[in-house]
Amino acid sequence: MVYKEDTAQFWEDIYLEDDAGWDLGGVTPVFNNIADELNRGKVCIVGCGHGYDAVMFALKGFEVTAVDFAPSATIALESMSEKENVNVQIRQSDIFCLTPKYDSVFDYVIEQACFCAINPERRKEYERLVYKILKPGGKMIGLWFPLDKSMADGGPPWGITIDEVKSIFKNGWIIEREEFPEISIQQRKNREKLIIFEKQ
Repeated sequence: MVYKEDTAQFWEDIYLEDDAGWDLGGVTPVFNNIADELNRGKVCIVGCGHGYDAVMFALKGFEVTAVDFAPSATIALESMSEKENVNVQIRQSDIFCLTPKYDSVFDYVIEQACFCAINPERRKEYERLVYKILKPGGKMIGLWFPLDKSMADGGPPWGITIDEVKSIFKNGWIIEREEFPEISIQQRKNREKLIIFEKQ
């Protein structure tokens, strides 16, 4: 079955209508801090949007692959990466097409508002995708959002619960870190939780 979220045009229309409510307009403070703590390596940002975090990671010396379905988003990222003179591998693609080409390639996968954007029926498939593209010992660094929305309210973004996330990322993972970040942006305080899963 093809869900509306499975088409590039669905997401492109949102960008064209300037209705991308998940767009923070700049770098995510939580990821900016975490990037300083990590060993340099290969990062994949799924559902990268305009790519502020992709450029940030690249400026800090990571090898970055950024993926988004919407052409407008990837075009904006191309422009920004050129302006900042950084190399970001940009893919305008369905994230589910990353495997098998990128299997066991990445040290880190960055998740923010991608899990809640895909149809809930594909969440386990998403976990399998992330597992495949990470190296052994690789980390899924997620800001899991929105915690205050019910699945019954529809989407995207679709509501999530921490229990569901932990249930989906149960086999083959350990939790390295879990917290409500003090530096979450104001409109997301207590609506998002940082959980870092390490691939076993």
